[in-house]
Amino acid sequence: MIKVALTPPMPCSYLNDQQEQIFVVQDDALHNPASYEMLLLNGFRRSGNDVYRPHCQTCQACQSIRINSQVFKPSKSQKRLLNKNKHLAMRVSHQPQPHYYPLYERYINTLHSDGAMFPASQSQYDGFINSAWLQPSFLEFYQDDVLIAVAVTDVMPDSMSAMYCFYDPDYLTNSLGTYAILKQLEIAKTNGKKWLYLGYQIDQCSKMNYKIKFNPHQRLVAGEWQG
Repeated sequence: MIKVALTPPMPCSYLNDQQEQIFVVQDDALHNPASYEMLLLNGFRRSGNDVYRPHCQTCQACQSIRINSQVFKPSKSQKRLLNKNKHLAMRVSHQPQPHYYPLYERYINTLHSDGAMFPASQSQYDGFINSAWLQPSFLEFYQDDVLIAVAVTDVMPDSMSAMYCFYDPDYLTNSLGTYAILKQLEIAKTNGKKWLYLGYQIDQCSKMNYKIKFNPHQRLVAGEWQG
């Protein structure tokens, strides 16, 4: 049994006509990479130190989605995107770097000014990205030695989770969020991590629909992974 707390209803961040409630894990013994992997399997997700799962009374639109890195094959359009961005250099850091935040701030304030994380702040960034019990990996993408994107990636014993990606708005046409997932899938496959978790898919939210273009994928529906 997982000990959780249920938040009060609040306006949904994704669907304007809905109220959201969230289960938040209260058991500190589950705040470690192996236990988090089990929680991901059951539809939970990390934000900072907190692990949560939607538990809305009248809506089940949020469905966890994951991709099997061992069988995933990029589509024709995804292959074109890989080719388009092949000039980018990728580096992996296991510690957050000070120069990440200005990029995050510009990303949020330019592309997500209508979202719950606007306006960006250093404290909000630290509380969202960092964790005391799980050290993320950071995939850095560079154009001519200039940092243009960071994909925050949680790594567990047998899986990975695409926690968040932020990038320079000037490179919007490079589809860097999708590109980062393709590179995370490559890393997962190389390192024997079967599943890459992408968080929640919400079909009615157009900003989420890039996730269903990775095939084959599975969704968690009524407690069962399907697909």
